[in-house]
Amino acid sequence: MMKRGQLLSVLVGGVFCLAVLSLYRMLELMQGAELQRSRERPEVSEDLSRLQQKIDRLERLLNNNNHLVATLRDSLLHRKASWERENREQQVNVSSDSVHSQADGLPGCRLAEEIKDGTNGVQLLDVYDLLPFDNPDGGAWKQGFEISYHDNEWDQQSLEVFLVPHSHNDPGWLKTFDSYYQDQTRHILDNMLIKLSEDSSLLKAGQLELVTGGWVMADEANSHYFALLDQLMEGHLWMQRHLGVQPSSGWAIDPFGHSPSMTYLLKGAGLQNMVIQRVHYAVKKHFARQQTLEFLWRQSWDSSPRSDITCHMMPFYSYDVPHTCGPNPAVCCQFDFHRLPGRRVVCPWRISPQPITEQNIKERALLLLDQYRQKSHLFRSPVLLVPLGDDFRFVESSEWDVQFQNYQKLFDYFDQHPELHVKARFGTLSEYFRTLQDHLSTAGTNLPTLRGDFFTYADRDDHYWSGYFTSRPFYKRLDRILEATLRATEVLFSLMLAEMRHFHGNGQLAADFPAVDHFLHLTAARRNLGLFQHHDAVTGTARDPVVVDYGTSFSVSVTVSVVTPWLSLALACFVSFVPPCSPLEDQDQEQTRLFHSILNLRQVLQSSAHWLLLSDKSQYHHDQSKPFLLMDDVIAAHDALPQKTPLTLSDKPRLLVVFNPSAQLRSSVISVVVDTLDARVVDAETGRPMAAQISAVWEEPSRASSEAFQLDFVAELPPLSLVIYHVTKASVGSAHRVQYTISRHGDPSAVKSKHFQVSEAEVDAPLSLSNKHIQIWSSSESGLLQKLCLLQSGLVHKVQVQFLWYGTTTKQDKSGAYLFLPGPEEAQLYSSSEPPLIRVTRGPVFSDITSRFKHFTHRVRLYHLEGHAGRSLEISNIVDIRSEVNRELVMRITSDVANGNRFFSDLNGFQVHSLSSHDC
Repeated sequence: MMKRGQLLSVLVGGVFCLAVLSLYRMLELMQGAELQRSRERPEVSEDLSRLQQKIDRLERLLNNNNHLVATLRDSLLHRKASWERENREQQVNVSSDSVHSQADGLPGCRLAEEIKDGTNGVQLLDVYDLLPFDNPDGGAWKQGFEISYHDNEWDQQSLEVFLVPHSHNDPGWLKTFDSYYQDQTRHILDNMLIKLSEDSSLLKAGQLELVTGGWVMADEANSHYFALLDQLMEGHLWMQRHLGVQPSSGWAIDPFGHSPSMTYLLKGAGLQNMVIQRVHYAVKKHFARQQTLEFLWRQSWDSSPRSDITCHMMPFYSYDVPHTCGPNPAVCCQFDFHRLPGRRVVCPWRISPQPITEQNIKERALLLLDQYRQKSHLFRSPVLLVPLGDDFRFVESSEWDVQFQNYQKLFDYFDQHPELHVKARFGTLSEYFRTLQDHLSTAGTNLPTLRGDFFTYADRDDHYWSGYFTSRPFYKRLDRILEATLRATEVLFSLMLAEMRHFHGNGQLAADFPAVDHFLHLTAARRNLGLFQHHDAVTGTARDPVVVDYGTSFSVSVTVSVVTPWLSLALACFVSFVPPCSPLEDQDQEQTRLFHSILNLRQVLQSSAHWLLLSDKSQYHHDQSKPFLLMDDVIAAHDALPQKTPLTLSDKPRLLVVFNPSAQLRSSVISVVVDTLDARVVDAETGRPMAAQISAVWEEPSRASSEAFQLDFVAELPPLSLVIYHVTKASVGSAHRVQYTISRHGDPSAVKSKHFQVSEAEVDAPLSLSNKHIQIWSSSESGLLQKLCLLQSGLVHKVQVQFLWYGTTTKQDKSGAYLFLPGPEEAQLYSSSEPPLIRVTRGPVFSDITSRFKHFTHRVRLYHLEGHAGRSLEISNIVDIRSEVNRELVMRITSDVANGNRFFSDLNGFQVHSLSSHDC
C-alpha cells in the first residue's frame, strides 16, 4: 500500500512539474515573440493588446492546470482513504458508511476547529467561558448597566432612527388558530387594508414590508431542517404567487433561542438580513458592552463569507414597546400610545402615556430622545432600529391613528430642531438595514463575524427555557413522522406524474386519475406540517385545547403516509383482497370526520403506487371505494399510537410493497404483523428469500398474543424504488423464531409462552448482546446498559444508562412547558417498589433487551446488519408519568469519554456542533 501511495505521489508531482515548466516556457516564447514584433512594427498598442489577450489565455490555461492538479490531488487522497478503509474492513459497507474513515483523508473535508477568523471573529463558546452568568441589578435596565453619553456626540453625525410598527400574531397559543383569526388577526388585516386604501402606493413604495415570509415564525430548537425549509418554501411560494413579493429580511422575535441552521436556510432563500430577540440576558449584556449586537452570523464549518447574514440582536428584555425604545421600560412605556388613559391596556410602571400637545411636546420629545441616544450607544453606527408593537397589536383602527399621529408630532419636532441632531421616521426593516450598510461602508466600519448558536435561552435569573425541549414528546414524535412520510409521499407522487406523462407521450395524465385532488391533499399536509413548526406548536407550549386542535389537524395529514418504520423511511403497504371494514356507525361525528379525511389523504400514496406497479398501464382505473392497496398500520386518533394491521397469510402469496424514497441504496428492517408463526418472505422479482425472524406481539409485559406475531425481515431497497415482496405461510417450524430470556430480579419469572423458547436468566449474571461490530453488557438487576465493546478495535467503554427523577424548585415559578427549574437537591436515582421485568430477545435480524418499569419501558436494540445500522445502538423509551406531579424523568448516559465540559450534538438534523456545560 505504501509503495502504491508513493508511486501515485511521484506521478502527481511529475505531472505538476511538467505542466508548470511547460507553461513557463510558453510564457517565455510568447513574450520573446511579442518583443521581436515590437521592434519590427510601430503598432505598439496593437501588439500590447495581442500580448494581453495571450496572457489572458495563458491565465485560463493555468487555471485549468490548477484544476487538473487539484483533481489529481483529491483523487490521490480519496484513493488513499479507500485503501485505508479496505485495509481495515474486508467487506464493503452497503450503506457507504464512512464513520470509521479519517475525515482528513477525504477531499474537500475541513474540520471546523481548523477554521481561523480574523480579529473580528467571535465564537459563542468562547463568550460563554467568559461570562459569570450572574444577574446584578443594572438600574433602570435591570439586566444591563447604566449608559451615559455627551450631548455633542452626534454633532458630526446625526442619529437616524427607524420606527418599525409590527404585530406579533401566534397561529395558536392561548387560543386556537381559528379563534385567533376570528377574534384578532382578521381585524388587524382589515384595518391594514383600510389604511392601504388610503394610500395604495405603500407596498410598491416600500412603506409596507413582508418579512421572513415563512408559513410561521418557526421554532429553531426542535424543528428538523427539512420542516424549516418546507414551511419557508410554502410561505415564499404563496407570497410570490399572490403578492409578487420576495422577502429580503428575516424577523424572528419570539422563538426561544436561535439556531445557525435557520440563518443558513434564510440566506439560501435570498434573505440578507435578520432580527432576533430571545437570547440569554447575560449574552445580550456582554454584546451590548462590546457593541457587537449587530454582527455577521457565519456557519461554524464555513471559512468563507458565503453563508454570512447580517443579524441585529434586540438588546433588551422583550420585543414589546416598553423594551424597545431604550433601556428604561418605565419611560418607553409612556410612548406606547395604545396605553393612553381610557384604553384597555395600561403601563405596569403606573406612569401612563400622554397625548402629544403643543404644551408638552418639548419635554416629551427630549425624554424620548434620551432613550434613543442611550440605546444607540450599544451599537457601532448612529443608525437605530426601534420596533413599535407587541402581541396582536393594531386590532383596533384607533390604535393605528393614535400611534401614527402622536409619533408624527414627535418626529416633526425633531425635524424642526436641527440642533438635536436626530432624524426619526417610520420605516421598514429593509430601509433600516440599507441605511445601516451605507453608514458602515462610509465609515469604513466592519461588523464582527460570529459563529455558534443561542441556546439555552434565559430571560431572567435561573429561568432557563429548556423545558420545551421535551414538552409533549408524543407530538414531537408525530411531527417527525409527518415530516418523513410527507416527503416520501411527495417523492412517489412526483415519480408517478413523470412516469404517467411519459407513458401518454403528450404530457397528459390518465383520464380518471385525481391529480388535482391529490395535489390539494399534499398541499394541505405540507401546510399542516408548516403550521406545527410554529414556536408554540412543536415546542409543546400551547394550551391543551390548542394542542388538541393541532393534533386533529395533524392526524388528518399524518395518516396519509404513516406506514411502517418511519426511521428507515421505508413505506409499506399491502394488497388486500378483502373489502376494507367501515365501522362508521359506531363512531361519533368527530371520529367520522377524521376517518374520512384520513381516507382522502391515503389516496395519494395508494393511487401513486397503484399506477406505478401496473405492468399494463392502460388497465389503470381509479375507484375510491375499492382501494387497490391498504396501509399496514392505522392511527385511530390524534393522541393514539399507531397500530399494525394484521396480515392474514396462506399458501397464496400476499404482496408487500415497500417504497424507498431516498436517493441511496438502503438495507432496512421492515416489520409487519401476521397471523401465523411460520412465514416466508421472498423478493418477488428474483425469488430470493429474505433474512427474517418471527417474534411475539406482547399484549401485556408478561403475556404474548397467541393470534398475532411480528414478522421482521431485511429489505434491500434500490434508490427511489417500489420493491414487491411475496409473503406466504411457510412449513411448520421453518421460520426463525426468536429466543427469549426473562429476568425479574428476586422474583421468579411468570412469563410463559407455548410458541417461543423462554428461559430464565442466570442470577446476577450480566446480560450481553452482540453482532459483528458491537458487544454490549447490561445490568442483571435493571437491564440497563453498562458497557460497550467495539469488536474491531477491542476497546471496551463504560456507557452507563441511568434514569433519574428531578423535582422542581420551591419558588413560585415551577418547571413547566417552557422552563426547567429543578429543586436545590440533586437528581434522585429512579427506584421502584417492584423490580423491572427484563426481556432479552435474540434473533437473526435483531436482538434487544427490554426493561419494563412502572413509569417507562426502556429498550436497547442491536441490528445484525452492515452499515451504520449495524454499528450503532437503537435506544427507545415509552414513558407514562401522568400519575406524577412536579417531577421529571430523565435518562442519563455516563461514559468514560474524557471530554471535559465540551460535547457534541446536532442542530436541527442539519449540522453537528460543539456545546459546553457550565455551573451557574
